[in-house]
Amino acid sequence: MAQKEGGVAKKGHEEGMEMAIALLQEFGLPLGLLPLEDVIEVGFVRDTGYMWIVQKKKVEHNFKMIKKLVSYDTQITGFVDKNQIKKLKGIKAKELMLWPPVNEIIVDDPTTRKIHFKSLAGVTKTFPLMHLLLGSKN
Repeated sequence: MAQKEGGVAKKGHEEGMEMAIALLQEFGLPLGLLPLEDVIEVGFVRDTGYMWIVQKKKVEHNFKMIKKLVSYDTQITGFVDKNQIKKLKGIKAKELMLWPPVNEIIVDDPTTRKIHFKSLAGVTKTFPLMHLLLGSKN
């Protein structure tokens, strides 16, 4: 794939998770953002900010503090930049009976400590960042 050209990839769960966590830290994103399981590969192209994650199966995670069920597909892609991920694919958040895809994640500057999830449908949900960090497994 042309988007992966010039990228660095880590294979396997341990190395993939290390890379994913390092990217979240580097770009000011909360570490609890990607509750992944059985990671096959994580990659990143520094020149463009393109990142990809491949995991064995789809994962659903319940962020209890914000009462939000989120689905992580087997392939997740997006463009990472300071405090945000744009053109995100592979993540959906349950809203009533629907699963709209999350297209963009933005973390406000540290003073407000808010995180925003935007969908292509124009829906934006905002939560205190601390609630996302404290989210735990089902």
